[in-house]
Amino acid sequence: MEALIPVINKLQDVFNTVGSDSIQLPQIVVLGSQSSGKSSVLESLVGRSFLPRGTGIVTRRPLVLQLIHCPLSDRNHRSAENGTLNVEEWGKFLHTKKIFTDFDQIRTEIEEETERVAGSNKGICSEPINLKIFSTRVVNLTLVDLPGITKVPVGDQPEDIEQQIKDLLIKYIENPNSIILAVTAANTDMATSEALKLAKDVDPDGRRTLAVVTKLDLMDAGTDAIDILCGRVIPVKLGIIGVINRSQQDIKDNKDIDEQLKDEAAFLQRKYPTLATRNGTPYLAKTLNRLLMHHIRDCLPDLKTRVNVMSSQFQSLLNSYGEDVKDKSQTLLQIITKFASAYCSTIDGTARNIETTELCGGARICYIFHETFGRTLDSIHPLAGLTKMDILTAIRNATGPRPALFVPEVSFELLVKRQIRRLEEPSLRCVELIHEEMQRIVQHCGNEVQQEMLRFPKLHEKIVDVVTQLLRRRLPTTNVMVENLVAIELAYINTKHPDFHKDAALVPSLLKTDNIMDPYGQHQQQLARRSNTPRTTNSSPQVMAVQNLQKEQQKQQQQQQQHQEHNDVGEQNHIGENAQHPNNWLSNILPPAPNTQSMENSNHNTPLHNSLMSPVKPVNLLPDVPANQGSRRLTDKEQKDCDVIERLIKSYFYIVRKSIQDSVPKAVMHFLVNYVKDNLQSELVTHLYKSDAVDTLLNESDHIAIRRREAADMLKALTNANHIISEIRETHMW
Repeated sequence: MEALIPVINKLQDVFNTVGSDSIQLPQIVVLGSQSSGKSSVLESLVGRSFLPRGTGIVTRRPLVLQLIHCPLSDRNHRSAENGTLNVEEWGKFLHTKKIFTDFDQIRTEIEEETERVAGSNKGICSEPINLKIFSTRVVNLTLVDLPGITKVPVGDQPEDIEQQIKDLLIKYIENPNSIILAVTAANTDMATSEALKLAKDVDPDGRRTLAVVTKLDLMDAGTDAIDILCGRVIPVKLGIIGVINRSQQDIKDNKDIDEQLKDEAAFLQRKYPTLATRNGTPYLAKTLNRLLMHHIRDCLPDLKTRVNVMSSQFQSLLNSYGEDVKDKSQTLLQIITKFASAYCSTIDGTARNIETTELCGGARICYIFHETFGRTLDSIHPLAGLTKMDILTAIRNATGPRPALFVPEVSFELLVKRQIRRLEEPSLRCVELIHEEMQRIVQHCGNEVQQEMLRFPKLHEKIVDVVTQLLRRRLPTTNVMVENLVAIELAYINTKHPDFHKDAALVPSLLKTDNIMDPYGQHQQQLARRSNTPRTTNSSPQVMAVQNLQKEQQKQQQQQQQHQEHNDVGEQNHIGENAQHPNNWLSNILPPAPNTQSMENSNHNTPLHNSLMSPVKPVNLLPDVPANQGSRRLTDKEQKDCDVIERLIKSYFYIVRKSIQDSVPKAVMHFLVNYVKDNLQSELVTHLYKSDAVDTLLNESDHIAIRRREAADMLKALTNANHIISEIRETHMW
C-alpha cells in the first residue's frame, strides 16, 4: 500500500513532462481563507520553512508539492551527480534542473517564479508551480497549496479578485480524485468558514473532505475546541484535526519547526488530554498519507481506463498527422493519387466519410440538375411576355399587304423562337452552379485528404490552383455546348414532331366555325349583327343572299365529304392545290379544309356577289392607322387566330423545354464533370509531380510539426503511465 503514492508521483512526473492536465491524479488540495494558517500547516508537514511570507495575499499561484520519503539508502532518487547522495533533504522544481538544498533559496525561487508569470500587482495566475521535496522525515504526499480566499481587494489587486480566486479553487476541488483539506482558524466561528462552504458545494456527501482547525492556542480565555474537534458543531465525515502553528513572532525569531512540534504536543496534552493522540501535525501527516493511499487504491482502476482511452485517442491523432517524409517523390505521388481518388469518390457518392450535415459532391450536382434547374425551367411559362396584341401584330406583319386566309407560319416561328430563347439563361446558370460545386468539392474530399492538405499548405494551394485552372478551361467549352443546344432548337422548328402533331390535331376544334374554313364567315356575321329584322323570305336581298350562301356551303361540304370518302386521288389533288398557297402551312398538321377555290367560283353567281359588283357610294379609306393597336377589343377571327398561335406555341415550347431539361445535364456531365474526373490525376501529375519544386511543395506546416511532437510526447507519457499502473496490477496491490 505504501508504494501507491510513489506510483502517483511517477505518473505526475510523466504528465508534467508534457504539461498535460487531461488526467486528474489523486492529490490533496489545501483550501482556506487568507491568513488561516494554510502555509504553516504545509511547512509543519515538511518540517521546513520554505513558503513565502508576508501580509495580504502571498500565494498567488497554485503550488503542487510532492513530498517524497527518501531514506539514505535510496539510490533511485539519490545520485552523486546532483550532490544528493548524502544530503538529508533537498528540493527540485519542474521549471529548472537546479537542485536546491537551501530552503531559503526555494522560497526565493517561488517568489521569483510567481512574479514572472503572475506579475507584481498582487494578481493571481492558474498556472501551477511544481515542487518536489525529498526528505528522510516526510511521508509520501501530494498536496496543492492554493491562494487564500479573500473578499475585499487590497493594494493593486483587481476588483474581481474574489471571483478569480473562487474560480481557481473550484477548478482544483472539483477533481473527483482529490481530497479536500479545509483549513479553518479556531479563533473564528466554524459556521462562517468559507473553506467548509466551498467544500460542501462540490462534495455534498463529505466523502473526500478533511477539516483542519489551526490556532488552537489563540482561542479566547475560557473557551475550548472540544465540541469542534469532536464534530458536534459541524460534522465532517473524514474527521477534524486540530494543530498549532508557529506565530508570526516565532517566524521572526526563526523558531525551529521541530521545537514547535514539541510545544504543540505539550499544549494538546495539557489542554486536550483525551484528544491529544488524535490531533497535532504528526497525526495529520499520517492521516493524510492513509487517506491518500486508500483514495489512490479506489481511483487507480478508473485511472487505468482513462489512460487507455487517451492512449487510443492520441495514437489516432498522431496517425492523422502522418509520419516524417523520407521519400518526397513517393509521398507526393501518394498524396496526388489519394486526392484524385477522394475527389472522384465524393462526386460518385462512394466516399468512406459521407457528409451528414449538408449536400455535397455528386448529391448536390443531382440536386442542381433535377431540383434547381428543373424548377427554374418549369417556372418559365410558354407565353411569358406575350400579349394578344403581340401575337396579332406578328400575324399581321407576317402577311404583308395581303389579307391572310390562314394563320401565317412565319408568325408562329417568330414567336416560338422568342420563347425558346428564354431557356438559354437558366441553362447557362445551371453550368455555373455545377462549376461552383466542382470547385467546392476540393474542401470536402474526406478527413484524411484534408489532414494532408493542412500538413502541406503549399501543396494544398497548388492542388487548388490546378483544379481551378482545369475547371476554368472546361467552362467555356461546356457553355458553348449548352448554347448550341438552344441554338439547335432555334435552327429548325420541327412541326412534324410526333408530340407536336398530336397537339396540333386538336386545333380543328377551335376552327369549326372559324374563318379558316369560311373566308366569308366574318362578313356574314357582320351582316347578321347589323340586321335588326328576322331572317324570313321577306328580308332584304343582302340577308337572303347570306342565307342562300350558307345553304350552298352546307351542301358543298356534304358533297365534298362524300367525294373524299370515295375518291382518294381527288383528295390528294385537293391537298396539293392547297399546299401551293404560300401561307397554307397548317395543311401539313391539320385535317384538309374545304375547297375554297370551288367555293369562290360558285360564289360569283350569288346575289351577294352581284351586289358587291354593283356601284357603291365613295368611302373614306384614309383613317388614322395607329402603329400600336393598344388594347382594343379583338374581333372573333382575330381571337381565333391568337388562340391557335397560343396553343401551338405552348405545345412546341413544352417539347423543347423537355428536350433542354434532358440534354443540358447530359452535356454538363460529359463536357465538365466526367472530363474533370477522367483527367484530374493526369493534370495533377503534369503540374506537380514533374515539377522541380517537389521539395518546396512538401515543406511541412510548423503548426502540424508542433502538434505531432506534442502528440508523440503525450502518447509516450500515457504509455509509461500505463506500464506503471500495470506493474501495480501485477503485484496485486488493489
